[in-house]
Formats: sequence, structure tokens, C-alpha cells
Amino acid sequence: MGAPNEINRNLYFTNDHEWIDFQGSVAYVGVCRFKLSGCKEIHKIEFKEVSDLIKQGEVISIIHFDDYQVQVHMPVEGKIISFNDLLLIEERDVLLQQPENIGWISLIVPSELNDKRGLLTTEDYKLRNAMQQIL
Repeated sequence: MGAPNEINRNLYFTNDHEWIDFQGSVAYVGVCRFKLSGCKEIHKIEFKEVSDLIKQGEVISIIHFDDYQVQVHMPVEGKIISFNDLLLIEERDVLLQQPENIGWISLIVPSELNDKRGLLTTEDYKLRNAMQQIL
């Protein structure tokens, strides 16, 4: 499956700077550029074993760069269908270049299609980040 369609996005964010793009019965999950700030090169990405149901907030991947690790959490409860082939074939730079588009991390099936509890709209996410920069 390709990247999320730029025109028809149904995008939400977590408080920890992950994003989810609901596309019918599936959703793309990724990490926001803000969470990767300071990262010049990704050395390794660990992926959670695709298995049973994953609860909201569980770690689905760990991005390694320099001496840092960035954990990516499941934004909603669901099952992982696949991980981004580009990341699996060592094209990790796409995560730094376009983290909120073709740099998606996993494709999931949410347990409940309309459950957006704990998620922020695009406007709320931008407002939250603007407020944090002021403080």
C-alpha cells in the first residue's frame, strides 16, 4: 500500500507527537517532525512484532540515532498490518525528509474506527505546540 493520500487526510495527533491518518477501515501511523528534531541520521529502527491487539500507548517502534532513542507509540488500540517497506529496506532517511507523509511507520486496523479518544485535531495540535513554545 502506498503513502497516505495528501488530499484526503483524516489526520489526528497524540500528545507525544505521533500522528494517525484514518483511511476507511485502516490507518497510517507515524511520528511528527517535532519528535525527531535534532536527529540528523537514523542508525536503526526496531519494529514491534506484528501479533495480537496492541493497546493505545504501547511502543510499536524505536528509532535510534546517536545516543538517543525515540519511542513511537500506538495512537489507538488496534492491530498492525504492516510496516513501511521503505523503512524496512534501509531507506530510513524518508522518515527525516517526509515524516508526516511517505515516512509513515505502520499501517494498522483500529479496533474501533471512530474512536479518537485522547487524540488531537490538526488545529488543536498546532495550538498546543504554539502554546508550548510560548511557555
